Amino acid sequence: MNHLYKELELLPGDIVQVILDKQANVRLLDSSNYENYKRGLRHRYYGGLAKQSPVNIPAPSAGKWYLVIDLGGYSGQVRASVSVING
Repeated sequence: MNHLYKELELLPGDIVQVILDKQANVRLLDSSNYENYKRGLRHRYYGGLAKQSPVNIPAPSAGKWYLVIDLGGYSGQVRASVSVING
C-alpha cells in the first residue's frame, strides 16, 4: 500500500499535528503495529479518517511512533506537513 510515513520520538503530552491538502487516513502506530500495517495485517492505531485539517493526535505514551498517511487504496496523491507540539 502506498503511504507517507514519518518516524517520531514522542514524550507524554506531545501532540502530533498534521496539515493535509485533502482528505486522508492519518494513523499513529507503534513499531509492531506499523509492521502489521505494512504487511496488510490487522493493526491498532490512533487517529483515523481526517476530513478536515489540521489533525491533532496526542501521544499515547513516550517512545518511537510512526505517523502514517494514506488514501485508503484510492488513487491520487496527498501532501502533508507534520510537526510535534511539545507538551
